[in-house]
Amino acid sequence: MTQRNRKLIGVFLILGSIIAWLSIFTSVYLAFPPDLPIWILMPYFIVAGMGWLYPAMAIIRWMAKPDA
Repeated sequence: MTQRNRKLIGVFLILGSIIAWLSIFTSVYLAFPPDLPIWILMPYFIVAGMGWLYPAMAIIRWMAKPDA
């Protein structure tokens, strides 16, 4: 597979993973009680906000591999 094809597939994989990540974490957030203090919610928001980077980094690493 050429690097150009990997980049095309990778863009869609990254977009799909972000959409899946947002759906999952929004569903979990909506299950929380509505009156939780911010100091309890803050670690959740940090994980939810930064967690999508790890799958994206793996996809970007795969996309950047040189052609064989």
